[in-house]
Amino acid sequence: MHMKKWTLLLAGCTLLSRLSAQETFPVNGVADKREQCYAFTHATIVKDIKTTLQDATLVIRKGKIVSVGNDVSIPKDAVVINCKSKYIYPSFVDLYSDYGITAPQREARGFDFRAPAQLNSNQKGAYGWNQALHTDVDASGIFAVDDNKAKTLRDAGFGTVLSHQKDGIARGTGVLATLANEKENLVILKEKASAHYSFSKGTSTQSYPSSVMGSIALLRQTYLDAKWYKGNPTAEGVNLTLQYWNEEQTLPQIFEANDKWAALRADRIGDEFGVQYILKAGGNEYQRLKEMKATGATFILPLNYPQAMDVEDPNDARAVSLADMKNWEMAPAEAGLFEKEGIPFTITAADLKDTKQFIANLRKAIEYGLSESKALEALTKTPATLIGAYDKVGSIETGKLANFIITTGPVFAEKTTFLQNWVQGDKYDVKNDGWSPVTGTYSVTVKGAAGSKTYTLDVKNENSASIIGTDTIPAKFSFDGKLVKLSFGETKKSRSSIRLSGVSSDSSWQGNGVDTAGNNLYWTAAFVKALAETKDSARHKMPVKLGKVTYPFDGYGWEELPKQETILIKNATVWTNEKDGKIEGTDVLVKNGKIAAIGKNLSEAGARIIDGTGKHLTPGIIDEHSHIAAASINEGAQSVTAEVRIADNLNPDDINIYRQLSGGVTSSHILHGSANTIGGQTQLIKLRWGLDDDGLKFKGADPFIKFALGENVKRTTSQNNNRFPDTRMGVEQVLNDAFERATAYQKALAADPTTRRDLELDALVEIMNKKRFITCHSYVQSEITATMRIAEKYGFRVNTFTHILEGYKVADKMKVHGANASTFSDWWAYKVEVTDAIPYNAALMTKMGLNVCINSDDAEMARRLNQEAAKSVKYGGLTEEEAFKMVTLNPAKALHVEDKVGSIKTGKDADLVLWSANPLSIYAKAEKTIVDGTVYYDIDRDQQLRKQITAERTRLVNKMLAEKKAGGAVTPARPSFQVILSCGDHDHHDGLFTVDAGDEMNNTTN
Repeated sequence: MHMKKWTLLLAGCTLLSRLSAQETFPVNGVADKREQCYAFTHATIVKDIKTTLQDATLVIRKGKIVSVGNDVSIPKDAVVINCKSKYIYPSFVDLYSDYGITAPQREARGFDFRAPAQLNSNQKGAYGWNQALHTDVDASGIFAVDDNKAKTLRDAGFGTVLSHQKDGIARGTGVLATLANEKENLVILKEKASAHYSFSKGTSTQSYPSSVMGSIALLRQTYLDAKWYKGNPTAEGVNLTLQYWNEEQTLPQIFEANDKWAALRADRIGDEFGVQYILKAGGNEYQRLKEMKATGATFILPLNYPQAMDVEDPNDARAVSLADMKNWEMAPAEAGLFEKEGIPFTITAADLKDTKQFIANLRKAIEYGLSESKALEALTKTPATLIGAYDKVGSIETGKLANFIITTGPVFAEKTTFLQNWVQGDKYDVKNDGWSPVTGTYSVTVKGAAGSKTYTLDVKNENSASIIGTDTIPAKFSFDGKLVKLSFGETKKSRSSIRLSGVSSDSSWQGNGVDTAGNNLYWTAAFVKALAETKDSARHKMPVKLGKVTYPFDGYGWEELPKQETILIKNATVWTNEKDGKIEGTDVLVKNGKIAAIGKNLSEAGARIIDGTGKHLTPGIIDEHSHIAAASINEGAQSVTAEVRIADNLNPDDINIYRQLSGGVTSSHILHGSANTIGGQTQLIKLRWGLDDDGLKFKGADPFIKFALGENVKRTTSQNNNRFPDTRMGVEQVLNDAFERATAYQKALAADPTTRRDLELDALVEIMNKKRFITCHSYVQSEITATMRIAEKYGFRVNTFTHILEGYKVADKMKVHGANASTFSDWWAYKVEVTDAIPYNAALMTKMGLNVCINSDDAEMARRLNQEAAKSVKYGGLTEEEAFKMVTLNPAKALHVEDKVGSIKTGKDADLVLWSANPLSIYAKAEKTIVDGTVYYDIDRDQQLRKQITAERTRLVNKMLAEKKAGGAVTPARPSFQVILSCGDHDHHDGLFTVDAGDEMNNTTN
C-alpha cells in the first residue's frame, strides 16, 4: 500500500504551509516559506463536463493548479502521487448553505392573538421600521470555520459553499468560502458574494408581516423606498436598512421560495422591479414545469426527498393523501425533469437532515432520469458561474484553486468511493483506506515455534474475508488502510482462533499474533491475484416507473388541461335571469367560450351535444364572499393594510375549487379577512380547476378591497390588545385618519412627482377616485351608518356591505347611499354583535330595493349556495327566480361583472351549470359545470376519477410496503391535513384532517 510512503510527508508540508500562510499574522513557532507542490500522475482527469483526459497529470502548487494534461512536466520538488485507476473531478460548489454561520435563536413563542403585539422593531441603531429586514447582516463578518461541519460537506464532494444567515425576509449578504480547515481570512473567496431573500420573517417578533401577502407587500414597498432613498430625502434621515439594500442590488439575488407557487410569487416581484432571482426550490416544482421555465430563473434544487411511510395499518394509510404519496414517488425525478424541460439549475445539500445522504440521493436522482453530465455541471460550472467565481472554482484548469476530489471510479457510479477531497491544495481524507483495493486472494504464512504454515485468504472487502481450503472458513477481518486484523479457526468446528494483527506495506502485510494455545506468532501475507469478477444480478435495476403529473397535483387533477369546446345543450329548462325568465325545452349553444345562441331546435356542426331533457341549465353561481384558494387570508398586524393583495398569494391547488365546482360555483370573490379595519385588496377568480394562479383571475374585473367593522377589528376577545382601535369609536377614527392621510398623499403626488410612493395610500387614493371598490364586513347598524358617512365625507361610496345582519334596520339608508348587500341566509347567535340577526334579512332588504346577494364565507357552505338561496323563498316569500338571482346575477352586479356573467344571454361568458333538478331543490346535483366554455366538472368523470384514485392509492401503498420490506428507510405515517382559511369566531373544523390556518387573528374572517 503505497499510501504510507507519502502520507507523513504530505502532513508535514501542509503544516509548514499553514504556519506561514498570512503575512500580517505573527507565527507561534518557526516560520517556513517552503511551498507545497504535488503531482498527481496517471489519473483519469475530468476537467469539466466536456473534457476528460486519460492517463493524465495534475500539478498543484501553493493551493492552485499549475498545469494539467497528458504532457505535463513534473517539477523536481513535487511530491508525486500515483493515481493509476483513479479519477479526479472538480470539487462541488453549493450555493445554499449556512456553513460557518450560527443560526439565530427565536423567542420560544408564536403569535398569540390574546397577548400584546410587538408593533415596532426592537433593532438598535439607525435602521428601518421592520425587524424582518436584515440587510445589515454581512455573512463574512459572522463566518467561522467549523471543521467538523466542513468534513460532512467535504465527504459529500463539496469544496466551496455560499453561506448566508437563513433568517428574515431580507437576509443581507452571503459569503463564498472554501471548506479548507484554515483561518477565515484564507478560505473566504468573496466576502459579499450574494444577497438573500425569503417570505419568512424568521426570528422577528414584530407583528408585521403575519402572512405571505404581507411579506410580499413588505418586499414591494422596500424596493420602492430604497429607490426613493437614493435621493437622500431629508425627511428620512439615515436609514441603514435602505442604504445596505441599495448596495446589495448589484450582487446575485437569491430568493428562498421552497415551493412551486412561492417561486412564481417571488419571480413576479423580481419582474416588477427588474430583478432576476436565483430561486431556491423546495422539491415540488416538477408539478408545474411550464410555469417554472417561464420564470427564466435558475433554480437551486435540494435533494431532501420524502421517505416512504409505514402504511401497514390501513387506518394509517387512509390518513395519507394521494398527493403526498405521489410526491414521495416523483420527487426524486425533479432534477431529471428540469433537465428535460431545459430549465437551468444547481444542486444543493441544503435541507437534508443528514448530509451523508447527499450522494445516495444524487444517485437516486440519476436513477430517476438526471444525466450524469448534467449532475456534474449542476454541482460545478453552473453554481460557480452564477456566483461569479468560475475563474476560481468549478473546473480543473490552470490558475484555479486546487479544489478536486479523487475517486475510485466515475463519480456518480454506485460502487465508486470518494477517497480524498483536496481543498485549496490541502488533502482531506474521505475514505482513504480504499486507495488501494484490499480485495483479492492473499497467501498468508504463519511462523511459530512449531514451524510455519501457509493459508489462502480471500478478502471480499475491508470487513469480510474467508480462509480457503478443504472447507471455506469465515474469518474475522478488518483493514483501515494501515492496520490489519485477522482471526480464524483451524476448522469450522474450532472453538478457539488464531489471532493476528499487523500493518500494510504496498501489497504485503506483516505482524504478530498468537495461536490457539497462546503461543507467539510472526506472520506475513502477500497479494496473489484479484478475485474473479462476479455478476451482481441484484444490482440490475429495472427502469423506474412513475405515476403521472396532474394539474393540480391531486387525484381530481387533469393529465392534460381541459380545452374550450363548442357545446350544444339541448332541450333543458333554462334559467336566463333575464326578462325571459325560465324557458322550458330550450337549447343553448356555447362557442369560443361565449353563449352564442339561445333558442329552440338549434344545431351546430361539430358541436358536442349534451342532452338537457328533464334538467335545468343556469348561470354559474357566484360567491361574493369566499376565503378559498389562498395561501393566507389575514394580514392583521396593523389596522390598515391596504397594501396587501390576495392576488399575490392565490393557491390553485386548493381542493375546494373542485368541490365548489361540484356545487355549481363558477366564480368566487376571495376576500381578505376581517382582522383589521382596512384589510387587503381582494381578488375575483373563476374556478378554472387546473390552471395556475394567474389563470384563475377574472380578467378585466374591477378591483376591490376589504374593510371590516366591529368585534373582530377591535379584538373584543383579547383583554391585552395594544393595537389601535380598541372600541367602535376608534374604528371610525381609523377610517377617518386613513382617508385624511390619503387626501394629503394625493395632493403631494400632484405637487411633486418625486413624493415617496406608498402602496397602502395608493389603494386608498384609488378608492377616493372610484377606481377601487369596498366590500365591508359589518353587523351593527350604528357602525354601518357611521361608515357610510365617512365614505360620503371623502366623496366615495361603500360598494357592498357583507354579512350586514342588521341590514334590515338600515336598508333605507343603504339604498340612498347606493350600497349592495351580501348576507348569510340564516346565520345568527354565533357572537354578541349578531344578536339581532334574523333569517328574513335578505328578503326584507330585497323588498326595500337593494341588490342582495347570499354568500358563503365558508368553504363547505359554498358547495350548496343554491340551497342557501332557496331559504329566502321560505323566509320572506321571494320567488324562485328572485332567490336564485341572489347567488348569480345579483353578486355579478355587486362585483360589476354583470355584463360578462350572472345570466344566460347571448354574448356573455359561457359560465353555466347543468342541474339534475330544480337548482333550489335539496335533491339537485350539478352534473356539469362549465367555465368559459370549458367543462371543469363532470359528474360522470368524477365517478371515474374516484375509481382511479382508489387504484392509484392501492398501487402507491403497495410500493411503500415493498420499500419497507426491502429494508428501505420508512417513517411513521403522517396524516395529510388540509388547511382551511375560515372565520375564527366560529371555526368549523369540518373534518378529522382539516385545520384552521393560524396566520393572524386565528384567521378571523367572518
